[in-house]
Amino acid sequence: MHEDTINVGFAGNPNCGKTTLFNAYTGANLKVANWPGVTVEKKEGEARYKGQKLKLTDLPGLYSLTSYSIEEKVTRRCIMEDDIDVIINVVDASALERNLYLTLQLLELGKPVILALNMMDIVEERGMEIDLHRLPELLGGIPVVPVSARKRTGLDVLMHAVVHHYEEKHSPRVVEYSEDLEGRIARLEQVLKEQEPEIINARWHAIKLLVQDEEQVEEHPVDLPEVLDRSYEQEFTNQKYAYIEEIIEETLFYKDKKMAFTDKVDGVLTHPVWGMPIFFVVMALVFFLTFAVGDFLKGFFELGLDAFSGAVQGLLERVAVAGWLTSLVVDGIVAGVGGILTFLPNIFILFLALAFLEDSGYMARVAYVMDGLMGRLGLSGKAFLPMVLGFGCTVPAIMATRALEKERDRRRTILVTPFMSCSARLPVYVLFAGMFFGKFKILAALSMYVTGLCVAVLVAYIAHRLDRKESENVLLIELPEYKTPNGRTIAIYVWGKVKDYLTKAGTTIFVASIIIWFLLHFGSSGMVEDVSESFGAMVGRVLEPVLRPAGLGMWQIAVALISGISAKEVVVSSFCVLFGISNVNSPQGMTALTEQLAAYGFGALNAYCLMLFCLLYVPCAATIGVIRRETRSLAFTLKLILFQLLVAWGAAVLVYQVGRLLL
Repeated sequence: MHEDTINVGFAGNPNCGKTTLFNAYTGANLKVANWPGVTVEKKEGEARYKGQKLKLTDLPGLYSLTSYSIEEKVTRRCIMEDDIDVIINVVDASALERNLYLTLQLLELGKPVILALNMMDIVEERGMEIDLHRLPELLGGIPVVPVSARKRTGLDVLMHAVVHHYEEKHSPRVVEYSEDLEGRIARLEQVLKEQEPEIINARWHAIKLLVQDEEQVEEHPVDLPEVLDRSYEQEFTNQKYAYIEEIIEETLFYKDKKMAFTDKVDGVLTHPVWGMPIFFVVMALVFFLTFAVGDFLKGFFELGLDAFSGAVQGLLERVAVAGWLTSLVVDGIVAGVGGILTFLPNIFILFLALAFLEDSGYMARVAYVMDGLMGRLGLSGKAFLPMVLGFGCTVPAIMATRALEKERDRRRTILVTPFMSCSARLPVYVLFAGMFFGKFKILAALSMYVTGLCVAVLVAYIAHRLDRKESENVLLIELPEYKTPNGRTIAIYVWGKVKDYLTKAGTTIFVASIIIWFLLHFGSSGMVEDVSESFGAMVGRVLEPVLRPAGLGMWQIAVALISGISAKEVVVSSFCVLFGISNVNSPQGMTALTEQLAAYGFGALNAYCLMLFCLLYVPCAATIGVIRRETRSLAFTLKLILFQLLVAWGAAVLVYQVGRLLL
């Protein structure tokens, strides 16, 4: 990093608008990676202010620097090890009292701190006022800048404060503790400076020793039993909150003037009786939009794919390309990758709807609403947060289990999270529900999401009963203010997901389509005309008897399911290649595939069992890799794969056999 670059860290409580503010400066031009040595995600970006280059880091959201969780340890280490020059402490101005506890801790770190008062528009809507002259005085004179990440106001003023206060290299002492605590701090400071002359901010280290912070006790051992006779964490916490009460009393006015809009809405959306039914209605609406709007838009994609496929085939024939190569390009690559791209409108609508729900503040309520049910079934309330994330993608959902403190609870949550229906399965639902369930296709697709949730809950409950150990986890989640979703934030989120989908189409699905084509066109005697003599057919026939009780006794389905382990969308692209349909998502393509499947006796019941099997069976390769990394156990990962296969097979067999008796 160039020497004149200022390293700026964005720190704040979860749901304070920190990431929205960070995105306002960096836009989509950011990179995401893991912190060195740990599996906590970090986001970095660059910005400029009047020629000054700034490196911006979005630190993990946290409530304190107590160093209990991985996120707290990472944030503290990043700030203390001089990776950060200036801290922008983003606070929710509408919840100032709760946010200031982290502010006081950040000030004790000894780095320049700038307070960004976010969500000031909500403060005004609720009829409150904040004294912007007195507040900085009570915080030792640090800059206090009102901003609105949503409306993009105050951004230049905040960067101006960063550049002009960068040279301070320290933060003021704000809280004066009791005489007893200050005496102990002074004694420890003296000893620390004697033992380590190069130590920076000895006062902060002394405070951490008095609260018996594990990291500090190990790194800076001090033999003063008369001073370090016990933990003084409660005293420090109480005295910080006492000072925060003074700040609130002198700076925040008309706090109770109006009843918050959020409280009124939560009376309905988090109602103990109606909260859960409302959640399912919301999800049903999401899938209605995903199908209704998505199907309208995908018509244009289908026309484009037909035209492109025809143009490619015509071009290859004109230049006299070998027949096998033409088949590989048209029937393999274009059919496989193009078939997946036609589902892009449905994927786009799904992520757009989820982004609206997330940015409005509703998704946090979902975890809160489901907490009571989770607790009664023996599943930790915290575990539902990764499960909610699983509706989007299982990979970040598995990573989110880090929030659970106990390894036993983490593994149990990792066990059930892959049952949540991720967006990669949506093309399977869209295709087969559209082909076999007509006007009930939305209901058929929605049932997959409900089934996945029910299976996850049931498995977690059984695991809990077998474990016979009570979980001590409780759901601690902040319910943010409802707000109008920010268009820029939603655009960045949706573009990121769409880009991931396109990247997967251009890599994983591209390679898988080529491999499947070769498996279907080559056999023990070389290239074959009849796909039933191919290597793919040989492998499929081995599994055919196993899948037959589940209504999936076709070697083509076995091949598609095996290929789907690379990525769930590949199941659809495999059907395109297996049955030679270039545009399976078009009305003509669906009709052609339905007719070919009907020749094997494959109907609506079989289609539903296939959707169910795709929902429950082996997670994708990326998820398997993350599970292996997060658990650090190959044995656990292999057992999970085998377990999901058995659950998928058992559920599909049950539905198919019962369905045959009833239909």
